[in-house]
Amino acid sequence: MNQKLLEGKRGIITGALNSSSLAWKAAERCYQEGAKFVLTNTAYVLEKGEIKNLAQKTGSEVIVADISNSEDIKKLFQKSTENLGGKIDFLLHSVAMSYNIKDGLPYPGLNYDYFLKTIEISALSLHKLLSTGWRLGALAEEGSVVTLSYIAAQRAFPFYSDMAEAKAILESIVRSFGYYLGKEKKIRINAISQSPSKTVAARGIKGFEDFYEYAQAISPLGNAPAESCADLAVALFSDLTRGVTMQTIYNDGGFSSTGASEEVIKRFIRGK
Repeated sequence: MNQKLLEGKRGIITGALNSSSLAWKAAERCYQEGAKFVLTNTAYVLEKGEIKNLAQKTGSEVIVADISNSEDIKKLFQKSTENLGGKIDFLLHSVAMSYNIKDGLPYPGLNYDYFLKTIEISALSLHKLLSTGWRLGALAEEGSVVTLSYIAAQRAFPFYSDMAEAKAILESIVRSFGYYLGKEKKIRINAISQSPSKTVAARGIKGFEDFYEYAQAISPLGNAPAESCADLAVALFSDLTRGVTMQTIYNDGGFSSTGASEEVIKRFIRGK
């Protein structure tokens, strides 16, 4: 009999918005591999109704929570462990927001109140999730945490604005908290640095479609689809990756290791 990769595991999946979101794809794959989990997002997202379809499809409960709010996070863990009947084996952090990008503010002229909000929502929320789960004893031994990042944490992408700083902090939290999680509970934590994906958030970035085509042309394998991000998340949640932690894993078709491609060079010459 074939054992499903996540059979018997309990989890929390944050950030699913609609069928184009990376968290949505991950939830579908986790369900296919036998996991039980709760979905969480804000009241606004729940009111829009689409996440209810995912909950119905995967037999999951939706717990309303703002994961930048410590009290909401505490209630999230308490309700999740009660609903699932035990401690949390896996956690997907898939939340990011920049009002600076949304309002089209140039990087040299950032609104600093917006900037702090970007950091709070997109990076510190991971620390709050881990810290609260740690203090409550809600994280299972030998569990796994995955967060979603982007290569702008290491390189300059002008259109990515203050989200670049947020992703850099996010990856630092993966390393710093990963030490304690591993030493105390053998819990793994990793970041997936994903190709540009056509999510709702990405489409709000000016010039995204053009950059998507550029990344497609640079990457030897082309842009990694959202479904492959979900596959990688499942692998990281599973027991197959018990020795992998505190890493940023590039699921980007080779973009991060490619300086230039023949296709892009030929396009540039034609443009001349």
